[in-house]
Amino acid sequence: MVLTRKKFAMPSSERLTTVLSTKGQVILPKVIRDRRHWDSGTRLVVEDTDDGVLLKRAPLFEPTSITKVAGMLAYPGKAKSIEEMDAAVAREAKRRARH
Repeated sequence: MVLTRKKFAMPSSERLTTVLSTKGQVILPKVIRDRRHWDSGTRLVVEDTDDGVLLKRAPLFEPTSITKVAGMLAYPGKAKSIEEMDAAVAREAKRRARH
């Protein structure tokens, strides 16, 4: 199955306009904000293209690599056995059950 990205181009009869403020701010029309689910505080990426300016929702997290993420899992001590891990989990479950 091939998934394609749905285009959100508005028909020319629905073209909306806005005004650039003296501070360089632009108000996006409510219909656009609602369609995109862009609430107040939504971070957007601004790209200058040959056709104009493109706004996209900013990613929630910075791009990273598996080596950076896996590096956070490093344990400096001696490796634990399955039995030691099972015992630690059982101790913690028992401790939480008391509270």
